[in-house]
Amino acid sequence: MSRPADRVNRLTRAWMWPLVMGLAATLSWSSPAGADTSRADLGTALDTLLADPLLKGGAAGVVVADADSGAVLYQHHPDDRLMPASNTKLFTSAAAMGLLGPDYTYRTDVLTDGSRQGRVLRGDLYLRGTGDPTMLAADYERLAAQLAESGITRVTGRLIADDTRFDTQRAGRSWAADDESSYYAAQISPLTLAPDTDYDAGSIIVETAPGAAPGEKPKVTLTPKTDYLRIDNRATTAATGSGSTLSVERQHGSNTITVSGALPAGSSPAKEWVSVWEPTGYATSVFADALARHGVHVTGATRLGRATPPDARSLASHESMPLKKLLIPFMKLSNNIHAEVLTKTIGYETAGRGTWSAGLDAVSDWLKKRGVDTGSVRQVDGSGLSRMDNIAAGRLTELLLSVRDEPWYADWYASLPVACDPDRFVGGTLRSRMCGTPAARNARGKTGSLTGASALSGYVTDADGRELAYSVVLNNFLAPSVKSLEDAIVVTLAKSGADRATAVRPSAVPNATAERAGAADLECSWTKPGRC
Repeated sequence: MSRPADRVNRLTRAWMWPLVMGLAATLSWSSPAGADTSRADLGTALDTLLADPLLKGGAAGVVVADADSGAVLYQHHPDDRLMPASNTKLFTSAAAMGLLGPDYTYRTDVLTDGSRQGRVLRGDLYLRGTGDPTMLAADYERLAAQLAESGITRVTGRLIADDTRFDTQRAGRSWAADDESSYYAAQISPLTLAPDTDYDAGSIIVETAPGAAPGEKPKVTLTPKTDYLRIDNRATTAATGSGSTLSVERQHGSNTITVSGALPAGSSPAKEWVSVWEPTGYATSVFADALARHGVHVTGATRLGRATPPDARSLASHESMPLKKLLIPFMKLSNNIHAEVLTKTIGYETAGRGTWSAGLDAVSDWLKKRGVDTGSVRQVDGSGLSRMDNIAAGRLTELLLSVRDEPWYADWYASLPVACDPDRFVGGTLRSRMCGTPAARNARGKTGSLTGASALSGYVTDADGRELAYSVVLNNFLAPSVKSLEDAIVVTLAKSGADRATAVRPSAVPNATAERAGAADLECSWTKPGRC
């Protein structure tokens, strides 16, 4: 991380950057007379890597800049708009820190506009969410306990779920239909629930354990326990040592989860994370069960999607972790739902509308003020799950350079995955990449993976002590994965200027997790348990 005195003023950089990029575009990296030798060596090495057969017929955008001065050291098609996949989260997370602030928190409240008569609450009970994607079953349990501890044992009215902070559009634009039951494409609601401390809001864990003997039905359990979803168990226990053919899918438009196929006798239980249909109802059902366990009986029916009256008073509340801490599970594990919740939250806080359009407009305005050429960007969601997102490597580099003078930069920088750091909440999606190289525990970057799209953008310090900002966006390749090519680029950057003349071969980079595990159509952390 650079010292403030060493940095170019952010506002100056914002207007200088287009001039720097324009000048750099006129330069040849074939080492013209008087050119810096190390820069020419870098250009030669990176050009060699981008000619690798892994990328044959594909498209690439690559930009490398000196992080302190903003000077472009290398670029290859810097303005070509490509699918950035989860590199989109760089825009969303930085704008969230800038617009909401690092100490921003969410509140979940239990309220009423009724009257209290002894242990009886005469009126309705409201459960109001504002977007907290980290709410756990234990948090709803504590809300129920707070209500019980106040002495209330009966509510004569209804339990009403207030999810009106956001609009009712649950899925992002052009998200793939076959991802509907996948937890990484869960529906977005301001009132939701995560099954564990990865905080995959709007999903549930389905655990399937084999029966005692072949032919028996496996045992299926849900975390958290709830009757909101129904299990259709069609699976069987197969012979010991046979392969698993287990499949767990939620049926379209419903909360029926079908478990089919076979699980070998004696095998370990299998876990699947599955999205729920209508997360507002899911969270409210879990809360209603918690109320019953704590002896609070609600007489009326449960209703969803009604606003809390303005004169309602709070009976119990829960406050989330601050945004600067939420960034860790969000960015380290590339959590799509966090990105979308933050986008709608930005819309609500800046324009009074919890919508994707309002949030994305605010993100774009914020980026533009920091020197990012948003006129050449198409961003349709916060996470990058949409294949309609188009962002050039040059725009991502503009962001990486501009945020370094922000007061919250240290927290944002800390949220980026770290190459070869084995701690899941430090190394994140880079924790098994670039090990045994100069980039190990040095390079930080946001990964991105979709079928035919891969990206890695962040910072790395070279052997001469110079911090570099880099963005690598690769598209339209047919190889199962190009992660080793990304790694080779970053490892080359981590070397000293004198050592860059010879490119690092992708096959020489150790621990190329994606290739080792097979196809890399999705972020490694999205395949539970994460491949990274």
